[in-house]
Amino acid sequence: MCAQLSPEENPPQTSGPKLSCKLTRGFYLVATPIGNLGDMTLRAIETLQEAAIILCEDTRVSRKLTEHYGINTKLVSCHEHNQMERLPEILATIAAGGVVAMISDAGMPLISDPGAPLVKAVQMAGFKVTVVPGANAALSALSISGIASEHFCFIGFLPVKTGARRSELSALANVPATLIFYESPNRVSETLADMYKVLGNREAALVREITKLHEEVVRAPLEELAARYEGKDVRGEVVLVIAPPLPQDEDHDLDALLKAELKLGSLKDAVAVVTARTGLPKREVYARAVALEQGKA
Repeated sequence: MCAQLSPEENPPQTSGPKLSCKLTRGFYLVATPIGNLGDMTLRAIETLQEAAIILCEDTRVSRKLTEHYGINTKLVSCHEHNQMERLPEILATIAAGGVVAMISDAGMPLISDPGAPLVKAVQMAGFKVTVVPGANAALSALSISGIASEHFCFIGFLPVKTGARRSELSALANVPATLIFYESPNRVSETLADMYKVLGNREAALVREITKLHEEVVRAPLEELAARYEGKDVRGEVVLVIAPPLPQDEDHDLDALLKAELKLGSLKDAVAVVTARTGLPKREVYARAVALEQGKA
């Protein structure tokens, strides 16, 4: 997730901290701030200072960070479309005793970002891959959402197209854990509407602009969140945190649920919503819905 860094909150340093540890050769995955530059760790600064090269998604974004901390290491663009082209340079640098660092525009590398093939290739070549941990939007949002965190499942971005998005949500409906999603600000409205339609009226939180000046947590049932943001874009980076499904109620009235949903939409949509809410097998719910529609029930 790309961070918009605020110079008012993050005054530049004239020179970076000088730390004493000498790094051993290898491939270092380095976390960067998700908004507030003050969240950069000392170890991350040291690693980027000592690296031979820094692989990054967008050199223009990463240069704001390196200039802030007086890091003069060469920045090399490395993204989804060219990452394997960088492999020979990475392996040659490490073989010569150097350090190669990899960062994302914000947060932990490889979390909804490219890089996994490189990590595997470096490991297969027999070189060390290590992590310099730090800020992460998903875990930060979970911690301040107020929603159960004992079990959680990170999904990342849902499909852009409505049908594919609803299909994936249906597949996640019975996961007994809190669900964490990233979402584009201009798709929040339609995504919340689909979440309510497929997952039911669960507790949820929209977490926005984490660690920045306008950080915000809006917690409400999905029905309320969907209504609040209907037809609206939001500003900044967004994480959606959705509570686990409620325990199954064996005494639920399947016919009543289906009849209510069939009045609101198609048979297909009614089956998806009721399956998510009850945890019953989809085949059983579908058969009952067809019988109700045909007047055989």
